[in-house]
This record gives sequence, structure tokens and C-alpha cells, in this order.
Amino acid sequence: MSNAAIFWAVMALVLIGLETLAPGILFLWLGFAAAGVFLLLVLGLPVPLLAQILVFVILSFVSVGIYWRYFRKAGESTDQPLLNRKQDQLLGRILVLESAIVNGNGRVQIGDAFWQVRGPDAPQGARVTVIAVDDGILKVGLAD
Repeated sequence: MSNAAIFWAVMALVLIGLETLAPGILFLWLGFAAAGVFLLLVLGLPVPLLAQILVFVILSFVSVGIYWRYFRKAGESTDQPLLNRKQDQLLGRILVLESAIVNGNGRVQIGDAFWQVRGPDAPQGARVTVIAVDDGILKVGLAD
């Protein structure tokens, strides 16, 4: 086995090993590209060094493209799209003011937590609807 083949085998193992240390960084797919160059050399194809690098780059783009097209979960739909997005779960919710809104600022209690609210002035105990969330502050309007 040639030194170049050994280099690409080690490169593939190192890249795949890096994926275990930093998952999600696509090292696995680059490791597959290095393994592809290794296979070309093991099959006995006379590939010059510059061509090996070019094949690695092309296979890297192809393998990462395959990942993005078929294995990436970014566009995956779920039956609970607001899970772990507490602020977005509050949109449209009707709440009772814990303290009056004076000069546009007030407070509500949700569970065991207090949230700042901004909206039109309203007395303590008034019902308000959450219409937006901005930097952890609930924007509210008077509930009908």
C-alpha cells in the first residue's frame, strides 16, 4: 500500500473520529470523502497528488450535499412546534394583571414566575391578551 493511501486512510479515520468529539460539524461526511480517495488508491488507480486533493474536495461537496439533502433535520415538522419556546407558547393567551399597567408597564404571574408586560394602562386584575413577546417582555392588549 502506498504512502498516499495510508495518508487518506488516516485522514478518514481522524475526520470520522473528530465527529465523535464535535458532533454535527460534518466531519463524518468529510471523512467519507477521504475514504473515497483512499478507495481510489487501494483499487490501484494512478492518481497524482493534485488530483487526489481535487477528488477529495469534490467528494466533500458531494457528501455534504447528500447530508444536507437527505439527513438534515432542520425542516422536520413536529406535532409540538412550540416545545421549549415558552415565550411563543404565551402568544394569544389571556392573563390577569398581577400589578396594574401604569405608563405602559405592568406585571403578570404565570405559574410561579412573574413576567413584565407592556401595553395600554389597565388596573390590577384586568384581563389582557399576549400579542407579542420582545426580549422576554410580553406585549399585551386589553382582552375583550
